[in-house]
Amino acid sequence: MKKIIIAGPGCPKCITTEKIVKDACAELQIACEIEHLYDVKEYAKLGVMFTPAVIIDGQPVIAGKVPTKEELIKILKEKIKSE
Repeated sequence: MKKIIIAGPGCPKCITTEKIVKDACAELQIACEIEHLYDVKEYAKLGVMFTPAVIIDGQPVIAGKVPTKEELIKILKEKIKSE
């Protein structure tokens, strides 16, 4: 099961990013553990300097912007194929 972390302080952009992640996973019918990390110190340890950020299985894939659902679907498909 994929683990996806949305990193950000809880601003509207972070909340929108979390919704897009959930929508993309539902559309692809992927079972994912989705977590929102609000603590700056914790997501900085993961290499995130800009929020909102999306981290899939410990690897930041998007940072500093709200992704489109299409962009996120493409990234998720690539991550699934690489397994």
